[in-house]
Amino acid sequence: MEALISHFTILSDQALTDKNFDPSTIEDLMRLFELESYKSWAAMELDLDNEVTESENAMKEAEDELESAMEMAMEEFRRFEEEMERESNKELQGLLSIGESARRLGKTMEKAANIASNKYVEAALNSATASMRSAMKKVSSKSKKVHPS
Repeated sequence: MEALISHFTILSDQALTDKNFDPSTIEDLMRLFELESYKSWAAMELDLDNEVTESENAMKEAEDELESAMEMAMEEFRRFEEEMERESNKELQGLLSIGESARRLGKTMEKAANIASNKYVEAALNSATASMRSAMKKVSSKSKKVHPS
């Protein structure tokens, strides 16, 4: 393009100084300018298309990396969730086992308390019965005696 501008300057100077100058030579040069501008435009469009393609490829790579990272994160989350589920089930089973043991112990203690209570009541009844018999014997033995008064 600089060579064409330099040539245009020379022809302009020649047109000003030479009376026999043919204007068609400037028209020919203008066509060359037009061709050169189309070439530049086509080259710029090609560069732009190449940059767009490179940008799209870079974007696709970035999307693929992001998707891969998200998949890895989700897989890690799933593993973590499964591990927490296993641990919580294990802990739940342990608590259920402890609860069942406590229930059985409570039932056993209830039975023991009932037995002890029944024995206590039985012993109290036996004691009361023995006291009543003893009192009855004393009363019946005193009733045979006459009181001096």
